[in-house]
Amino acid sequence: MVDRWVLHVDLDQFFASVEVLRRPELRGRPVVVGGSGDPTRARTVVATASREARELGVRSGMPMRLAARKCPDAVFLPTDMPAYQEASARVMATLRTFPVLLQVQGLDEAFVGGDIDDPERLAAELRAAVHHRVGLTCAIGIGRNKNQAKIAARFAKREPAGIATLTGDTWMPVMGSRPVGELWGVGPKTVTKLVELGLPTVAELAAADPEVLTARFPPRAALWLSEIARGGGDAEVVTEPWVARSRSKEVTFADDLTERAAIQEQVADLARRLGAEVVADGRRVIRVGVKVRSSSFFTQTREAKLRGGPTTDLDVIAAAASAVLSKFELKRPVRLLGVRADLDLDL
Repeated sequence: MVDRWVLHVDLDQFFASVEVLRRPELRGRPVVVGGSGDPTRARTVVATASREARELGVRSGMPMRLAARKCPDAVFLPTDMPAYQEASARVMATLRTFPVLLQVQGLDEAFVGGDIDDPERLAAELRAAVHHRVGLTCAIGIGRNKNQAKIAARFAKREPAGIATLTGDTWMPVMGSRPVGELWGVGPKTVTKLVELGLPTVAELAAADPEVLTARFPPRAALWLSEIARGGGDAEVVTEPWVARSRSKEVTFADDLTERAAIQEQVADLARRLGAEVVADGRRVIRVGVKVRSSSFFTQTREAKLRGGPTTDLDVIAAAASAVLSKFELKRPVRLLGVRADLDLDL
């Protein structure tokens, strides 16, 4: 029977897989991609690790030096974004050859959907086509909406090129006893609030009194939390070309910064360089955010909307970032700074 389904296609260890595709002799070996590819360089982190490296404890976001200690025999490679963008474009072109709607979510993931009579068969065909035409593997989650499909893809990734399905009938038996942090889009701060409310599991959140949630969260956020906990969510697959909603730039310092003037200078420089890239792409900035990570790895973020509306003025962008930085107390030495620019979608 033909029915509406949503599938989430998630490429396996994307950066590392592209590198192995370019260097077949690396197949079966632990591969770690990140920074300049030099694991001895201070304060660089892992972008992606192959399955073999992950089995030895290497994870994305881990310091490269720690990855080298956990997996000294790994092949360490620098990130090569143009190569990953080219591979992603080939994958998305492959998915577009199927009679389904496609919503690109980023370099390594996409939603497909439509009236589908056999979603498992379609998933197998998508997976085979990506492997045959591009040489990459992917996990595919199947659901009635994006939320179900996204979570199902996580289960699918437990094995190479896996396929998994979650529906309204199976959602609660599978997800009910799991921590709320396993829900798509629920971050650590929200988890803390939910635990304080006595709602640590998906089932407890799903059954929560709406008044309990609205007492702690804005109405829209409370409604959204209740909906996703019950397995609901957006089912519309949007076919417009994927456009980045934000861009960011970070720097980790070899030596911690301790003087506010130096920190201010670095933030302004990051904002100007990021702004120049945004303007070169024909985009405008509408909001600026700043991230500060201390020597103790405590990380804070602040943001502010530009009062004058969307801009391409680098002075305005840098000034906005500096104003956001003024919201930080900066009591500890700073090891990392980051600036994010939210972009105007009106191209």
